Amino acid sequence: MKYTVSIEIALPREKVVQLIADPATMPQWLRGLVVHEPTSGVHGEVGTVSRVVLNMGGQEFEATETITRRDPQDLHDIPAGTVVHFEREIVGKGMWSATRDRFTEAGPETTHWEQESEYRFSGLMMRLVGALMPGSFRKQSLVHMQDFKAFAEHGTDVRDA
Repeated sequence: MKYTVSIEIALPREKVVQLIADPATMPQWLRGLVVHEPTSGVHGEVGTVSRVVLNMGGQEFEATETITRRDPQDLHDIPAGTVVHFEREIVGKGMWSATRDRFTEAGPETTHWEQESEYRFSGLMMRLVGALMPGSFRKQSLVHMQDFKAFAEHGTDVRDA
């Protein structure tokens, strides 16, 4: 299953990518995050492997995240017109996913965030979930993006919701 979602954020691209790359801000906008801790490497750097635990609907889901691309590496003073890429693979019980985030300047004070996601499922239960509820994955991705937008633009913290 593949899909793409996007959103506009009323902040300069450099500010958006710095916020999204900062592990300290993740609990404020990533709804359901319980744990996100590197097990090898440095948070956000290519090749870093992290343990991720999310609480989704009262169920905890544990996975391993590997950063596969971050371009450019230095998120300060990004040249105008440069597309910023963050890519990661997530592997959990019965599931593999790849997420490719692209951040572009939509204007001097606006960022366009496009996220392409791909999921593969194994095991009968996960294949059924993927087949019967494909829209829920897209909807969840969009909720995370909207939560980040509210956090970045207004300081809204999902833990207060």
